[in-house]
Amino acid sequence: MAILEQLTSQQAIELENKYGAHNYHPLPVVLSRGEGVHVWDVEGKKYYDFLSAYSAVNQGHCHPKIVGAMVDQAKTLTLTSRAFYNDLLGRYEKFATEFFGFDKLLPMNTGAEAVETALKLCRKWAYEKKGIPENEAQIIVCKNNFHGRTTTIISFSNDPVARKNFGPFTNGFIKIEYDNLQALEEALENNDNVAGFMAEPIQGEAGVYVPSEGYLVKAKALCEKHNVLFIADEVQTGIARTGKLLAVNHEEVQPDILILGKALSGGAYPVSAVLANDPIMEVIKPGNHGSTFGGNPVAAAVAIAALEVVRDEELAENAEFLGQLFRSELNKYIAESNIVTLVRGKGLLNAIVINDSEESETAWNICLALKENGLLAKPTHGNIIRFAPPLVMNEDQLLDCVYIITSTLKEFEK
Repeated sequence: MAILEQLTSQQAIELENKYGAHNYHPLPVVLSRGEGVHVWDVEGKKYYDFLSAYSAVNQGHCHPKIVGAMVDQAKTLTLTSRAFYNDLLGRYEKFATEFFGFDKLLPMNTGAEAVETALKLCRKWAYEKKGIPENEAQIIVCKNNFHGRTTTIISFSNDPVARKNFGPFTNGFIKIEYDNLQALEEALENNDNVAGFMAEPIQGEAGVYVPSEGYLVKAKALCEKHNVLFIADEVQTGIARTGKLLAVNHEEVQPDILILGKALSGGAYPVSAVLANDPIMEVIKPGNHGSTFGGNPVAAAVAIAALEVVRDEELAENAEFLGQLFRSELNKYIAESNIVTLVRGKGLLNAIVINDSEESETAWNICLALKENGLLAKPTHGNIIRFAPPLVMNEDQLLDCVYIITSTLKEFEK
């Protein structure tokens, strides 16, 4: 096989700009290698990765156990479709359902696919089990949510960039304020045909917005009172990211439907899943839903390995410890800062709020400076910078990163 000619960063960026759709605005860094908590650009400069591919790489870049499982399975059998059984899917389903405490798993590939699957499952349950008249089911969602960018999902987004010129939109959703139990209660009491309530336990894309303590458990109780399914979108917050296996575990909440993706594969392969118990999942019959790649042998092998890494390396516990340390150290800086107003988060899903408007370039410029200083992060919502390193980080590395972050912020103090 011919060795590809080494590109410079500028050449790689120019290729994407010329031949690729412009649906992203990346930081100007071109990565070519990753290991653990670090990545390297094509010129060989080393960085701390403080985004983890939006929490897909919780287990660290190129974890040898996960990569080994992927390579070994790829040499044996990659894809059969669901027209036939394969000898890995059942093992994965058993492992994952026992791991998370559910009866059944429906395998898909991407987070958005899993969200769409959960919506379909919820509606079908509503018609066949709850007795809602067909085509009348409503699903309550939260404002400032991020569940993906399919046509149905952006139908209940309030992000104008994601929505403009993509209509007409899908009906059947009620939007309420996040972290507002009164709004949820009113929506449940004023609508007879509510099938489900879907929420992120922490709103990641909105700026790592952590709800009030007790919000999740009280929301679940309201759903139970009204015979409504509580759907937890843990695509970003799940798999140890927030210091627990699932973010809902902080309040000991068991969702009726659980949505997983991203770190379910450790970032090595597209794997997502919807989990539920038998009374809900049994409404899905042959032909109702599917995916050519969903549940393929490589995905199954990779997911088992990825979850074993989380368990065996105690990544949730590490995220909890390092997250508390990170916020404590950042708060020491913030106490004397004019450029940062607060840090918030759980585990190793955190964000700082920059003392400037959402329309300003300050957060972007800070991220450019962080890049120059050897740490990669990205703004979200203009004046917020999300920090989410791989969960395999150790204490010395975290403190090194705190030093890089605070030293960089000092350059922007007024």
